[in-house]
This record gives sequence, structure tokens and C-alpha cells, in this order.
Amino acid sequence: MADEKMEKDVVICRCEDITLSKIRELIKKGYTTPDEIKRLTRAGMGPCQGRTCRDLILREIARLTGKKIDEIPMPTFRPPTRPIKLGVLAQSEEDGE
Repeated sequence: MADEKMEKDVVICRCEDITLSKIRELIKKGYTTPDEIKRLTRAGMGPCQGRTCRDLILREIARLTGKKIDEIPMPTFRPPTRPIKLGVLAQSEEDGE
């Protein structure tokens, strides 16, 4: 019983502080793609852009739905996929860059 409590408190997405129990709850409600889970929780939208949690979420979806990981659509990536400084975006050609 203690293991079950600890397992529920495991943080899957450290950037957005999303727990395993929250991911499982959404999957049981029928949200079975990483994009659906991302829209509801912001998991995968933090500074790491899902590099830490994406595979964990995919494995949990596969485990609870009985699908193979390659049957689950990969989440949509939107630029920038890696954090960049706003100054880089704000630079103009007139700045000499």
C-alpha cells in the first residue's frame, strides 16, 4: 500500500510538476494521446520541451491502453523545440547580426 502511494506521487513532468496519478487519471478518462495530455496538463511544454517526460507518458499510455508505443501518435512539436533567448528573436538585420 505504501508503494502505491509513493508511485502516485512520482513526478513525470518536472517542468510542469505533473504526477503519475494525474497522467493515469486522464488516460482512464479517455485521453490517450500525448497531445491530449499536453493540452490538459502542459506536460511537455516546459523548458525541456518534453525531452524528459515524453517517453514516460508514451509508456504509460501504452501500458494502460494495451497499445504498442509505435501505435501511439508522437506529440506535435512546435518551434522552438529548444529554449532560445528572446534577444535572439528580437535582433534585427540592422543590429548587424
